[in-house]
Amino acid sequence: MKKLLIALALTGFLFSYQAQGQAYENAVGLRASWGFGGTFKHFLNETGAIEGILNYRNFGVLSINWSYVQITGIYQVHNDLSQVFDGLQWYYGGGGFVGFWGGDFNNRIDGDQTYIGIVGNIGLDYAFPDIPLNLSVDWIPSISLAGGGGFLGEAGGLAIRYYF
Repeated sequence: MKKLLIALALTGFLFSYQAQGQAYENAVGLRASWGFGGTFKHFLNETGAIEGILNYRNFGVLSINWSYVQITGIYQVHNDLSQVFDGLQWYYGGGGFVGFWGGDFNNRIDGDQTYIGIVGNIGLDYAFPDIPLNLSVDWIPSISLAGGGGFLGEAGGLAIRYYF
């Protein structure tokens, strides 16, 4: 009888622990930030996830016209915040990016360039419990190591994803 109670207690503990982990395994959706794009997130385990972001931005005012495409890959560590709000997590992480930009800047610079760098990431992630919808908001500061730009702190955005 004692062994049965211990087994039931351990089973209950394991199920309650899993319920506090990630609410989904994969998610795909749209992302709005400085530009717009797509995002795909995949959990590797209970707390570790990878996210891929494809971002496009086109800007033009007066004689300055440019656009860029950037591909970013980030490893994220998720932490439970369900004691605040059920389904809520916060995360941090880092990764890298490669981007391609081109344009015309006051008729002085006309050309294309490739840039490569590293990123940090911190944000909030919420998975709706009753529908397969996930929202996240984050900040992604970056440092361009090649191709110009230096430190950029304005990146980040809002993602809405279908999870499965």
